[in-house]
Amino acid sequence: MENIALATILVPFAGALLILLSPSRAAKWIAQLFAALASIGTIWLAATFAAGGKVPLTVDVLSLAGMPLIGITVDTLSTLVSIAVVVLGFLVVVYSTAYMSEANREHPHLARPRYYAFLLVFIGAMAGLALASTLLGQLVFFEITGACSWALIGYYQKPKGLKAALKALLVTHVAALGLYVAAGYLFAKTGSFALTGLAALPPDAKIIVFLGIMFAAWGKSAQLPLHVWLPDAMEAPTPVSAYLHAASMVKVGVYIFARALYSAGQVPEVIGWIGAVMALVTMLYGFAMYLPQKDMKRLLAYSTIAQLSYIFLGLSLSVFGSKLAFNGAVAHIFNHAFAKSLFFLVAGALSHTCGTRLLPNLRGILKKSPLLGIAFGVAALSISGVPPFNGFFSKFAILAGGFELSRTHWMVLPLVVLALIESVASFAWLMSWFGKTVPGEPSEAVANAAPVPVAMRFVLVVLMIMCLASSVIASSWLG
Repeated sequence: MENIALATILVPFAGALLILLSPSRAAKWIAQLFAALASIGTIWLAATFAAGGKVPLTVDVLSLAGMPLIGITVDTLSTLVSIAVVVLGFLVVVYSTAYMSEANREHPHLARPRYYAFLLVFIGAMAGLALASTLLGQLVFFEITGACSWALIGYYQKPKGLKAALKALLVTHVAALGLYVAAGYLFAKTGSFALTGLAALPPDAKIIVFLGIMFAAWGKSAQLPLHVWLPDAMEAPTPVSAYLHAASMVKVGVYIFARALYSAGQVPEVIGWIGAVMALVTMLYGFAMYLPQKDMKRLLAYSTIAQLSYIFLGLSLSVFGSKLAFNGAVAHIFNHAFAKSLFFLVAGALSHTCGTRLLPNLRGILKKSPLLGIAFGVAALSISGVPPFNGFFSKFAILAGGFELSRTHWMVLPLVVLALIESVASFAWLMSWFGKTVPGEPSEAVANAAPVPVAMRFVLVVLMIMCLASSVIASSWLG
């Protein structure tokens, strides 16, 4: 399994290097091939892990004097998340071949090789982070994703985009200091960077390490007070927004927090309270901020901030002993990645075909393009948590775990109730925009829309299927 895992990580890096050495016209084909190979690798890894009885495996890749610096962990958590980030990376690369073209009515632009090269490096880094067995390994891949995000957010080389890219790089790099502190303190206390060493720490040391990890997690996952970079990052090409800011980069934070909790055993409850309160504050802030948005991508950016708060809430509640909340949070990482990617890529398809993603200019989408109208509805219902779509099942597990905990921790109850109210309000707001944009007679922008390219259609259909199937996959995988 370690060979498959290593190949999954390294293949995208090799593809990026090959793109830089090949003619420009070959870039999109090389990117699709190597992203597909990485996807096959991560699915093969999960299948091999399952066939072996789901026995966790940790292998050291790089050691110094017998001390593991970078290693690989294959278990239920790492395999599930790696499938999401790598497979979605492949789908975004396929989508990009149609979006990044002169036919795009909002951003007519043929992608340069560096666009696909950075996407592949990002896919490899995300696979490496998901499979990393040490805090040092997480830190290495954490920083690689930061560098790639800077390059991709500022890809169009326009002043606004370059400013947003620098902002994202600075904020997430400042957040990374928390991970440096956590890794250094863990090494000082245990003589190792291995995440398994967390379980051996005394309670006061665990608090310091977890505060560092949480600070880094808040930065990458755009949580208060380190959320400011994400809305501005919407200056990136929409496929980049879908992958980095829905499926992968923003999941780095919640994943490193989940991985630490998974490895640490008993965690002091103060970490749970800090995480839960900050999650709720961020959730309510995110909801309030996306109410005035008219740009579809900025609305989705603030929605992402709020949805990631649900994951932080579930993970924080697990500190008090709720396995249901933990599994719900991990499942929501998986489910939200597909649902929010679909929503972003619908926005991209609308800007590509209609020349705008401003919601007041869009009306009658269903009549002009039934696929986009249906995809808009599926994405909205999935994000809102309406059955039978995926968001319902993971949100339900998080909230059910919270209500269960309230029997012994009464202060959890108001947090969970407020989260439930936010979920209902979010559904009402998204349905309001659905009613204004999807049914009815087409507006001028929609009436003059170009056909949706085949590559985009393929990706949207796959993601709609996953909005129904991903919760089944996640729940069966997590048991």
